[in-house]
Amino acid sequence: METVKCIIEDLNNDHFSILVDESRDVSCKEQMAIILRYVDRRGSVMERFIGIVHVRETITLSLKNGIIGLLAQHSLSPSSIRGQCYDGASNMQGDINELKILMQKESKGAHSIHCFAHQLQLTLVAVSKRCDEVQELLLVVSDILNMVRSYFKRRDELREFQVEEIEEALRKSELETGRGLNQELGLARARDTRWGSHFKSFNNFILMLGPIIDVLDAIAVNARFEEKCKAKGYLKACLTFEIVFMLHFMRTILAITNELNVAFQKKEQDIANAMILVRVEKDRLQLLREKGWASLIDEVSKFCIKYDILIPNFDEPYVILRRSRRRVAEYNFFHHYHAVVFCKIIDWQFQELNNRFDEVKTELLLRVACLNPVNSFSSFDIEKILRLAKLYTDDFDKYSIVDLHFQLENYIVDVRDHDNRFFDLKDLLLRLRLKELSQQ
Repeated sequence: METVKCIIEDLNNDHFSILVDESRDVSCKEQMAIILRYVDRRGSVMERFIGIVHVRETITLSLKNGIIGLLAQHSLSPSSIRGQCYDGASNMQGDINELKILMQKESKGAHSIHCFAHQLQLTLVAVSKRCDEVQELLLVVSDILNMVRSYFKRRDELREFQVEEIEEALRKSELETGRGLNQELGLARARDTRWGSHFKSFNNFILMLGPIIDVLDAIAVNARFEEKCKAKGYLKACLTFEIVFMLHFMRTILAITNELNVAFQKKEQDIANAMILVRVEKDRLQLLREKGWASLIDEVSKFCIKYDILIPNFDEPYVILRRSRRRVAEYNFFHHYHAVVFCKIIDWQFQELNNRFDEVKTELLLRVACLNPVNSFSSFDIEKILRLAKLYTDDFDKYSIVDLHFQLENYIVDVRDHDNRFFDLKDLLLRLRLKELSQQ
């Protein structure tokens, strides 16, 4: 209680954001941890835990009342909230979306901006849950990697088969020689919490399919009966057109999102650049949908020919395995792979990106970026900042907006022409950190 009292005093009746995460305690009771994010009297951004709300039922109104009740205990008004953040991967995600709206009715300026990297991860997770082919691919690749990497002997065999394959390719002049080329690849297992790792996992799996098949073949001959059966099943799965197609297709999708994922992981993030990358990803996905099919099929076909994998006749009726072979689908193989898989997955990815990186959040962040003091406020734009102010109607009415326009004109002249502290400023975070250290 004394600690929370100090936190409230440090807040000094100013605006704040709330961060809420829901989980269960050891007795399996639902609870929410409430954290305040605010700027203290020294100008430093602080994040401080202030309490736990026990939730009897995940009903939106109950969640809202719990948060407001805890704030009221510390004499904090919901009208002072200027931001809200929740765990988007929560099992009560639907309730969270409604909760954001209810909290924004209490304070119109309580906009919700979620972690960029997590948002991107959730788009991929959502797509995988909606598509059986993607889930099957993840399961097959994960199981094969677990089997191949489970013993050191198998890892050594994989390494030996990989060396033999490279030597054979060099003899056939299929690979170039040179420093840094043809390096040994690993088969690190992808992590569910970091979907960017699937790009590397799929890419290495494709490049090392030959050695993987050799190791599975050796297991199918020399291992115990149970593992023999599993290895034979994995061999059949590896050598199907569907798995090869999905491997190459998902690698292409993840290659597009990988650059965005890497950018979002950076500690020092340029907001404007991040939003541009989101738009670039959407454009590349659209280009892939319109013009990428032919090149993808060509790449998959060459790969299948290399490993003697049967390529289906795209004009034949598609057979759904869970039904009797007498009852074929009403469409052919081309329609299945192009419309049902290729186009649909890209459309789902688009839909998730639009939902999680909507125009309101994008515009809000781009307008905030105008306040970046780097290079004498080179990103400063009065009109964008005025539009930013209009998003906070509780703080700026139509009269104060007019005053703000003149204040901004005076401000930019001051910091650019008269305040040398902002001249040629490049590393803002470093300078702020040095300032904090000097104050300490």
